[in-house]
Amino acid sequence: MRTEGDLIKINDWLLPFSWIYGSIVRFRNWLFDMGLKKSKSFSIPIISVGNITVGGSGKTPHVEYLIRLLHDKAKIAVLSRGYKRKSHGYVLAEESTTMPEIGDEPFQMHQKFSDIYVAVDAKRARGIENLQNDEATKDVDVVLLDDAFQHRYVKPGINILLVDYHRLIIYDKMLPAGRLREPLSGKNRADIVIITKCPKDLKPMEFRVLTKAMDLYPFQKLYFTSIDYDTPKGVFEEKQIELDKLQDYHVLLLTGIASPKQMEHDLKPMTKDITNLSFGDHHSFKGKDIDRINDAFESMPEPRIIITTEKDAVRLRETEGLYEKVKSNMYELPIKVSFMLDQQDNFNEKIISYVRKNSRNSILAKRKDDNKSKDSYHSGNRSRTISFRNN
Repeated sequence: MRTEGDLIKINDWLLPFSWIYGSIVRFRNWLFDMGLKKSKSFSIPIISVGNITVGGSGKTPHVEYLIRLLHDKAKIAVLSRGYKRKSHGYVLAEESTTMPEIGDEPFQMHQKFSDIYVAVDAKRARGIENLQNDEATKDVDVVLLDDAFQHRYVKPGINILLVDYHRLIIYDKMLPAGRLREPLSGKNRADIVIITKCPKDLKPMEFRVLTKAMDLYPFQKLYFTSIDYDTPKGVFEEKQIELDKLQDYHVLLLTGIASPKQMEHDLKPMTKDITNLSFGDHHSFKGKDIDRINDAFESMPEPRIIITTEKDAVRLRETEGLYEKVKSNMYELPIKVSFMLDQQDNFNEKIISYVRKNSRNSILAKRKDDNKSKDSYHSGNRSRTISFRNN
């Protein structure tokens, strides 16, 4: 059985450089804490989801969880940096928008949730202002900031910190010796901390040990989530294969994500065997990569299929040179998160309550008091600070 923190590797010889890097980050955080650098508040609900480590901690599936939770109750906008996109400045995804214009993860959400706004901007405050002021998006009720825990120029109403169970921040070190992007004390800014990718068979004692080890403040709420896999869907063809049918196949696990080991670990018992072909996070597949994929698939015995992630599927559809047999046997594996310890209702209520109390136009706000006039949902030009800690 895999254990907490089992994927952490510390390069001790780099620790002096980590101290230098940590000093710079601490000074930056001190500037924000002292008000010498400004964090801007907004008059609509802002929920930030992010981490303080390099690499994947499950941001996209947790943002998608929030979308599913709120999409019938409020007009949602997701604002991301748009990592590795080919565009600059503020871009609002439209029907004709391509993956290179906004990045793989925003494009993935744009495809899956056609009734929400998806925008990218490295300057998040400017992005939120555009969402609020542009005619096309001014009805937005709530903004979900993707990967913005360290983007302190915006003050969110709810700050959600994700911590990978297999890369627990309490055992890690600062870059470059470890994978922390800021000191452990950064977790103190979180209103909600979620330990992600937990094994489904965690014992009650393990939950208690983790809770104590995280050493959170009383105002902070700790949750635990695990990964659920949905039915694999064809990347290039409209078809699917049931998960329990994977046991009949030799599987090529094709990934370009930060942490593929969890996925490999989960899928291995479901298959005949797994061949792992991994690339770097957000990898842009070139001609030589396509050749590697083709060759790896051709070298496998029949029956064989390829399983990849939704994020990788977005980028693979942009490539050329994949064999037709490779394309017809390639499936993307959707993932969702589920809350453990029966925490789902509690988490949902915290999120919905926050949006209800602070939204101007959402269905939730209208339900709160149907007898209030329309003007009661607007604050005019006056900015107000929204704080989850006071809710």
